[in-house]
Amino acid sequence: MLPEPGLYTARGKRIAKIRGKVGLCFVAALSFLAGMTDAVGFTATGDFVSFMSGNTTRLAVSISHGDTQAMLGITALIVAFILGNALGVIVARLVNRRSWPLLLCVALLLCLAALMPTQLIVLLCAALSMGMINAVVEEVNGLPIGLTYVTGALSRFGRGLGRWLLGERKPGWRVQLVPWLGMLIGAVVGALLQNRFGIAALAINGLVAAGLGTASLIIPRRWQRTYMPK
Repeated sequence: MLPEPGLYTARGKRIAKIRGKVGLCFVAALSFLAGMTDAVGFTATGDFVSFMSGNTTRLAVSISHGDTQAMLGITALIVAFILGNALGVIVARLVNRRSWPLLLCVALLLCLAALMPTQLIVLLCAALSMGMINAVVEEVNGLPIGLTYVTGALSRFGRGLGRWLLGERKPGWRVQLVPWLGMLIGAVVGALLQNRFGIAALAINGLVAAGLGTASLIIPRRWQRTYMPK
């Protein structure tokens, strides 16, 4: 495969740097939304809608306690999250790797969740949306990015710190804090919103998702294609 024209010129490097900064700002905003959504779901119901590591642990505990109802509910959330990831990739391909249609789907699911009459359906809609959002950005300038989970980001940051302490000066490891900070701040905001509005706060999250979809229209199309799944 031939390299992108101008990739190794000063102008090409400058464009790549700007593309990386824009991508990281987008990642921070999307992680903020994921943190908001997970915090609303967790503080309202005690269940996670994007943190599947936590749900896996909770599933194991419910199995050990023989709690069939909890087992089925948590399993349904994990399955919904997996299906959301799959659906996100499919939609991304169908819309030729554009961000706004995916974010519109996320917005609609979150607004729908806020209107659902039963807790399980609320959580399933939210988990499906959080699975889909992972297809909006998968990497930035070759660096892997996770939007709805930060364990991997913190692990990559820690390994990068270890290499830096050993004298290696490889770039990129510091940016792994971006999704972590985005999710942390978003979770604080989400918890505050849930305290005030209850599960209906998911509608506000839907509006945020719609706003991010609109904002994504100003990101050059060719840049979006590098962020999204191939």
